[in-house]
Amino acid sequence: MLQRLWVYVLLLLPVLVQADSLRLVSGNDYAPFTGEQLPGGGMISQLVRAALDEGDIASTLEWRPWNRGYQMTLQGEYDATFPYMRTAEREREYVYSEPLFVAEQHLYSRAGEVFEADNLATRVGARICYPLGWQPPAAIQQLVDEGRLIRHSPPGLEECANLLLLKRDDFFVSDLRLGQAALRATGAPLSRFRRSIEVFSSSPLHLIVPRQHPRADEIIARFNTGLASLRASGKYQRIIEDYSPQDTPAD
Repeated sequence: MLQRLWVYVLLLLPVLVQADSLRLVSGNDYAPFTGEQLPGGGMISQLVRAALDEGDIASTLEWRPWNRGYQMTLQGEYDATFPYMRTAEREREYVYSEPLFVAEQHLYSRAGEVFEADNLATRVGARICYPLGWQPPAAIQQLVDEGRLIRHSPPGLEECANLLLLKRDDFFVSDLRLGQAALRATGAPLSRFRRSIEVFSSSPLHLIVPRQHPRADEIIARFNTGLASLRASGKYQRIIEDYSPQDTPAD
């Protein structure tokens, strides 16, 4: 009888492990933060997996187009997705973790063309490149809604950098790491671009879990504990430093 019980437990174990494994989804074209082809899935993916490891939480990570992954998570096919900025719409549907990383965003344009926060409202008719599915900072969205800026939405930030060179768009908004990766992907000298002197906005990025998930509060609490442990251990900073920009386009 005892032997049969052990056989049953061994057969059931993979099911239990899978049930306890947190199902994560993220998207591509967000280098160096996330991307299936990046080492470790990118900087943010490494932070998420390391925080889960600190909390002794098993996980799997799959890759889907951003909107599809977002909706599949909302429908319960995944437990959590990342990285997302906080918006009013998302807050109605999702619970947020503590910030994974705070992205300080700059304005990127062609060399010699000055785009700064204090002159943006005067650049009526300027074409902003902001990838499809990405949520612009509130100040940018307001200018788009007022018709002062014209938004163009290609699939990713690399396309935005190329469109600047082709003079089809005038500027884009990006964190230093994302922006530099996009500029480098063009193969053009960084001297052909300009980065704003001032930080345009700061945007915390989060892991999010659907509010309707039966374990939403538990998942977020355990993840936050793991993230705090990761920071305290020094591992968090080491991951960040591995992705620190080594050079920047001319101001």
